[in-house]
Amino acid sequence: MVAVTLYHNPNCSKSRQTLALLQAGAATVNLVEYLKQPPNAAELRQILNALGLSARQLMRTKEAVYLELNLEDTSLTEAALIDAMVEHPILIERPIALTEHGAVIGRPPERVLTLL
Repeated sequence: MVAVTLYHNPNCSKSRQTLALLQAGAATVNLVEYLKQPPNAAELRQILNALGLSARQLMRTKEAVYLELNLEDTSLTEAALIDAMVEHPILIERPIALTEHGAVIGRPPERVLTLL
């Protein structure tokens, strides 16, 4: 049985679908409601490393706070973008599934099946 940490938003249909797929695949799921328990900067760096993404690639660019904070500014550093996601976790793309073998963003939800 694969142990999966799922950064989850229960209000998101893709996140709920991803959770259902993991549960049907007999995975042991450790749910992290990241809006209530946001990752700190070090944890977010580990997640980014596991995903092989930059901070900008993990950001939800259509969120109002993205525009309000002028996060489209290409001169912002990786650290500044990570700090913004820590402060405003709604900016983090979801759901994120992590295992000891890898990590994926569950968009589409079926991507998590590659971890099982």
